Amino acid sequence: MNRLANLGLLATVLAIGVTGVALAAGGTAKSVTGNLEDTYCYGTMGAKGASHKACAIKCASKGIPVTLIESGTEKSYILLPNKDASPLPDTVVQRMEDQVTVTGKEYSKNGVDYLVVDSVK
Repeated sequence: MNRLANLGLLATVLAIGVTGVALAAGGTAKSVTGNLEDTYCYGTMGAKGASHKACAIKCASKGIPVTLIESGTEKSYILLPNKDASPLPDTVVQRMEDQVTVTGKEYSKNGVDYLVVDSVK
């Protein structure tokens, strides 16, 4: 339950602009396999899975932050576009609730892990 509250808080923090701060430093190339979730429904209600796919696509399309929940570890990565003030690519949005492998640069700031999307498979 505490993890769900933390994800909800994280979505709020991202909405007020912490994303730009996360990109200030270098970054490490990384590939992560896991499920794509919208942070609002996943964080506040625990909604996930195939029955939630249409809602997750709608939320991600509206700008709700997307998190990648790593398979095996359950570690969360907030996904970021590869350019400031840009939306996430459609390759992310259309794959909500699917298991994917995201490759990009990893950043960590104040206990939050981010992954800038270069590719989605």
